[in-house]
Amino acid sequence: MASAIKYLQDLPPVGGYKAIPFERIPTKRLFSGYSMFLGYAGITTVGFYLYYLTLKKVTNEELENKGGKFLKQIRRNREEEAKLMANVPGWEVGTWYGEPIYKTLPKDTLIEPFFHEYFAHAAPSDTEKRLLFRLWT
Repeated sequence: MASAIKYLQDLPPVGGYKAIPFERIPTKRLFSGYSMFLGYAGITTVGFYLYYLTLKKVTNEELENKGGKFLKQIRRNREEEAKLMANVPGWEVGTWYGEPIYKTLPKDTLIEPFFHEYFAHAAPSDTEKRLLFRLWT
């Protein structure tokens, strides 16, 4: 071992290290409080308006579907009554042995049937669904 290795110690640079930043650095504000409030109010207003338009459209469609289903069921009831009472002499559909049930109303007036009349010829599952609907809502 002829020569010893010269050891160099790691020292700080001349003048020292840079200062460590530990102070709070505030972020740049993109929006003021007023503009955020106005933006929220605008977005909420537009959202409510779009919700209203959609609700109106869906409600109209549901009403049209409900009316169509109602008329289909009444038609089924008439056809079923005609089939059931085909062998009874003097029986006319929608009357009581030829006598109109409601004498004071015009002939083309729609008389909404009672619940049990309406579901008389429907599937029992449909009747139960409608009958128990109020209990689940």
